[in-house]
Amino acid sequence: MSKYNIIVLVCVLMLVSKKPFSKILETALATPLKIENVEESIVFIAGFDEGDNTYYTNAKNYFTKKEMKIVEGLYSIDEILNYINRAGDRQVRFKEIHVVNHSNAWLGMSLKTTNSGERITVKTLQIAIQENRIQAIKNGATSDSKIIFHSCGLGENQDLLQELKITFGAKQVYASAYFNVFGGKYADHYLAKPYYGYYPTAESQGPDYLAKGFEFDYPDVNIDWFTALKTRQESSFGKAYSFKFNIPIDWEFTFDSVNDMPNLKDKDAIMDWISESPEMAEVLFKLNIPIEKFRWRSSILGNKLIIKGKTTVLCVLAPILQSNGGSEYQNITIQDSSLYQIL
Repeated sequence: MSKYNIIVLVCVLMLVSKKPFSKILETALATPLKIENVEESIVFIAGFDEGDNTYYTNAKNYFTKKEMKIVEGLYSIDEILNYINRAGDRQVRFKEIHVVNHSNAWLGMSLKTTNSGERITVKTLQIAIQENRIQAIKNGATSDSKIIFHSCGLGENQDLLQELKITFGAKQVYASAYFNVFGGKYADHYLAKPYYGYYPTAESQGPDYLAKGFEFDYPDVNIDWFTALKTRQESSFGKAYSFKFNIPIDWEFTFDSVNDMPNLKDKDAIMDWISESPEMAEVLFKLNIPIEKFRWRSSILGNKLIIKGKTTVLCVLAPILQSNGGSEYQNITIQDSSLYQIL
């Protein structure tokens, strides 16, 4: 039917009918259809660099080169969800939502529940949702989206990843059990396998002694541990290098009387007392770090006993290479289940 025939037909209907158009039809004719705008991807740089660490800057540069939309300054899951919801109100959807955020096996993600909230764990996330401190994702806003977390080791924490999937209401979530490295010397983005060692902070016995510890813990791994521990950044293609960070523990106990306090005269006495406490032993069990790898100190303030422990974690990173001879770094594909946990 031609354009002119359509116009005539509408005019005839209006002339013949004695009744006005229904309100529904009037609304349909008057209101323009909302067209959904589906964007390929968006990247939330959910943290900021401190000291010499340029993780977030390197990640931003990497995704900028890929001409992906970058959002900075949102450091909590509540703020990110709010951004996605507001985009949904404008009929904007995203196929891929990338979240760049620091994470490690002990402290978890640095991403917070809310702007002034706690670091995200399964427990803190569930509590924040139950208390309505985190807004719910609006219906359909992310139902067809893939959420990709660039958070080191997050793929090991399947419980948290599942909780994040529910919170985002996403079709799928992805996270690697390996370390994400951006701005490398030989690749802009690659994954590296971590190996860990520990010593009481400020009580290192030197790289030779520490290297022997790695050899004992990882007898089947072909890495020059001594060289890796002496190398603080990527210097040669495919070669392992290392960095270190500290994990502190602070406990405070209040007694009715000073006379009730234990006499913790040295490190061994402190460790014995900790081992006798199921609560403190549980903390160390979850960290999975031997008690003797901490530097322990105790002090008394009035009727309070203060115990402080600190361990230095040595992390050796070995870049993951292609299986065909190892002449290139492994291509990163989120669909590769050998590299990413997919839920």
